[in-house]
Amino acid sequence: MIAFIRHGAYEQLKKVPSALQPFPLTPEGEQEVRRQARAFGAWLAEQGLRLEAQVDASTLLRAWQTASLYVEELSEFFDDAPMIASFPALCERSVGAVANLSIDEIERILALDPRFDAPPAHWKSDSHYCLPFDGAESLWQAGERVASHVRGWQQHAGDNGRIKLFVGHGASIRHAACHLNVIEFCDIKRLSMFYGHPIVFEFIEGKPTVNCFGDWKQRQIHDVPD
Repeated sequence: MIAFIRHGAYEQLKKVPSALQPFPLTPEGEQEVRRQARAFGAWLAEQGLRLEAQVDASTLLRAWQTASLYVEELSEFFDDAPMIASFPALCERSVGAVANLSIDEIERILALDPRFDAPPAHWKSDSHYCLPFDGAESLWQAGERVASHVRGWQQHAGDNGRIKLFVGHGASIRHAACHLNVIEFCDIKRLSMFYGHPIVFEFIEGKPTVNCFGDWKQRQIHDVPD
């Protein structure tokens, strides 16, 4: 079984694609992650389930902190000493050379460069649009990257009944979930993820079952970016 966990609320710059922002969780974000981890722990105890010792997280601070809080809160559910491993493959969609610039500034740079066309409206949430800058990728490509990481673990993990935690970012997780046939493509924009809340799936012969634990969030217009 696997659990996808979105990082907690963090000190996010306004009107800036989340991408590679290096900021930590807010105090409120940390408290919410702890609350979610404890609720998950109650379910684990009820079901008699255990966790894989290695928790995989993205390299970004907010994801690593979220993973650390889960390890701290759920220490009793690890049979072996828990550890956190950080992977670039679990990061959010990269916007490459314009990382951590505002949306307005990115669009201004595109307008200044005669080699580039104007981006489509709502380009930030367009699954297949990729900014024309070095190192940039589309949301779909980011999801494929995350899904490949999960598949790599599945190929080497035995069926020991433990739950593997993957801590990352909302948009890349949702796109990965589509690549893994957990949700449909039309669900990507309709759904979001609650901060720090795990969504657990069991794969039988490579095919995902219904949610074992956790709920997707119905996306709202006012939701903060992933």
